Amino acid sequence: MSYVDGFVLPVPNKNMAAYRKMARLAGKVWREHGALDYKECIADDVKPGKHTSFPQSVKLKKDETVIFSFIVYKSKADRNRVNKKVMSDPRLAAMMDPKKMPFDGKRMFWGGFKTFVDI
Repeated sequence: MSYVDGFVLPVPNKNMAAYRKMARLAGKVWREHGALDYKECIADDVKPGKHTSFPQSVKLKKDETVIFSFIVYKSKADRNRVNKKVMSDPRLAAMMDPKKMPFDGKRMFWGGFKTFVDI
């Protein structure tokens, strides 16, 4: 079964073009190193909830938008192999500097998921 890394983060609206540029490069690098799929999704129907919601999860500010992204791999072992290559790819070095990110990395969260239903 495939393996998926998922990410949720807030991006200031004024930085959306810079984020899109960064995401396009990141997606290209991940795919070149073996990821099966790479998606960046912008919030469209994510209302604040009473207890939990995407906006609440990242402490969304008035001038920000939630981004949900995911990367698909053949397996967890393949994900670990791909991510090792990605993290040492020089094209992404500048992107790893928290001061140069077009979003607040402290409010981003992520995790790895085993696929258990695939139709």
